[in-house]
Amino acid sequence: MRRAERLFQIVQLIRGRRLSTARFLAERLEVSERTVYRDVADLMAQGVPIEGEAGVGYRMHSGFDLPPLMFTKDEARALAAAVRIAQPRLDSDLAAQADTALSKILAVLPAEARVAAESLAVYAPPIGPDMATRERLSALRQATEARRLVQLSYRDLKDRVSERRVRPLGCFYWSEVWTLAAWCELREDFRNFRVDRIERLEVLEARFRDEPGRTLADLLRLVEGEMGERDSSTDA
Repeated sequence: MRRAERLFQIVQLIRGRRLSTARFLAERLEVSERTVYRDVADLMAQGVPIEGEAGVGYRMHSGFDLPPLMFTKDEARALAAAVRIAQPRLDSDLAAQADTALSKILAVLPAEARVAAESLAVYAPPIGPDMATRERLSALRQATEARRLVQLSYRDLKDRVSERRVRPLGCFYWSEVWTLAAWCELREDFRNFRVDRIERLEVLEARFRDEPGRTLADLLRLVEGEMGERDSSTDA
């Protein structure tokens, strides 16, 4: 990768995240952290509004923009494949927005890249969640973004129905099934709910705040720790 291209990629990566560490950038670009430090310093010296410092992380000052990136043929193909595979599995709102976004991108691509994307021989069958599950998924996604509590009736694998009030933290797709990761007020612990087993849900007006020990980051750290322990015991 030429240095000019690497500098452009650094800007794009920092723009796309709230905070990017030098380690993350180095791994993505396959260079040393020292190279990242030097490149970021050069970008800042050239007037690119990057905030942060070595050892902490970097972010882009709001309002900064670059001319649109011209995708290569392979990048255009990858983008088309991602949208085709994702659309049948997303809720209806996101699926429509993905199609619109892809159309806008294809419209400004050079002819060669556009033809390569449109003629890509990768397809996904229209098999995904039923309409009721998609509607619930949309409601849960919006509740998560708005930090609103959700009241739901849930039928577990033993056909037992329970009423739960939860803090929705994120929706996860597991090949065939969508699940909601949440903090359950009843159990006072993290719980996962299959979206297709939610019989009724109501997004409440009440909002919740992130509290230590009850956030998505806490859940992911917990899962990562359990996986690490499992790997250690397997090695032993």
